[in-house]
Amino acid sequence: MPADASVRAARTGEPDDFAPYHAALLDWMACAVRGRSEPAARAAAATGDGLLERVAALATAGHVLDFDDTYLPGIAHLSAAVAPAAIAVGAAAGATVGSVIAAYARGFEAMGALTRAGHPALYDRGWHPTAVCGGVGAAIAAAALLDAPAATAAALAALRASGLRAAFGSDGKSLQVGLAAASGVAAARLAAAGATVSSDRVAAAWRAAYGGEWAEPGDGPRAIERNWIKAWPCCLQTHGAIECAERLEEVPDGPLVVLAHPVSRQAAGYDDVETPLQAKFSIPYTTAYTLLHAGPRVDAFDALDDAARSLAARIEVRTDRALGESEFALLAGGEELVRVDAARGSPEHPLGAEALRAKVRDLAGERLDGALDDASRPAVELLAEVNCAG
Repeated sequence: MPADASVRAARTGEPDDFAPYHAALLDWMACAVRGRSEPAARAAAATGDGLLERVAALATAGHVLDFDDTYLPGIAHLSAAVAPAAIAVGAAAGATVGSVIAAYARGFEAMGALTRAGHPALYDRGWHPTAVCGGVGAAIAAAALLDAPAATAAALAALRASGLRAAFGSDGKSLQVGLAAASGVAAARLAAAGATVSSDRVAAAWRAAYGGEWAEPGDGPRAIERNWIKAWPCCLQTHGAIECAERLEEVPDGPLVVLAHPVSRQAAGYDDVETPLQAKFSIPYTTAYTLLHAGPRVDAFDALDDAARSLAARIEVRTDRALGESEFALLAGGEELVRVDAARGSPEHPLGAEALRAKVRDLAGERLDGALDDASRPAVELLAEVNCAG
């Protein structure tokens, strides 16, 4: 696990500014190790063994569990496209772990700025911000490792931006993130080879097409400071409901109501689920599962739980714009039983070092212990560790 920032900086010369990114990157790596055996990840890996195919497969594996870190101000998984691009390109370029982390941080912040500027317009139009903006984040990370012009790489990546919320609850969600990561790496390679495009024209077209502003890092807090490390392997917009359910000592009788912000309903819109992937995007199902069994672990979504489906049938989801985007309440008989402002894993209630260590080991065993501690390590060793199936 990551060493203390001051100790690491003294030992390796890595800037302290990169220390906050270690937890998010390590968390993503563990998700990728465990996710490689999932059907979507296996399908992506079967498409080829070139650099772009490897990036797409790695990104799919890291996102398929929906357990990877999430940036709520943009409702996007910033590591999902950026981390695989940084690790795979860094390994191919003979870079060090320190260089990969630095590139990852740049891509992370670039993608964070773009998703934040595009919220809620992207979501309201049916776009998947992680996929739409992921190519730009991946391009910035790859450009840093390839010594390519970052603005050109970002603009080229924007030309292929896509991804729909309609894919939620299917293999398409993680696959479109994989494709976005690969397109970002391709854009950086094109920029490194001398390709050009008008960044100003692309920025203007971005506003017209997606409804959000084109933005770059620099305004407001760093995205890493508002990043969530997930406590449960399902849509972030179910997490407040899960924590509400965890706080109850017994299942209430009669109908139940979960009160949530409308964006939670946009993200997690399934009620009567038919597949485990749909269950990850169902507020009634995840609430019911937690009431019966406690908060879900990864294997909770290997198959549907009949008792949870039955209980979910009497859970209604209502929305209220007066709530915060991460705020939930659970009601029975018109009485509020419990309310959660920001669930475990949020910046307000972060996972501690021990909880993160437990999560990483649960997903990846001990193979990632100390993986990011030595900035001088070859990045190819990092890629080999992530490529080990969990």
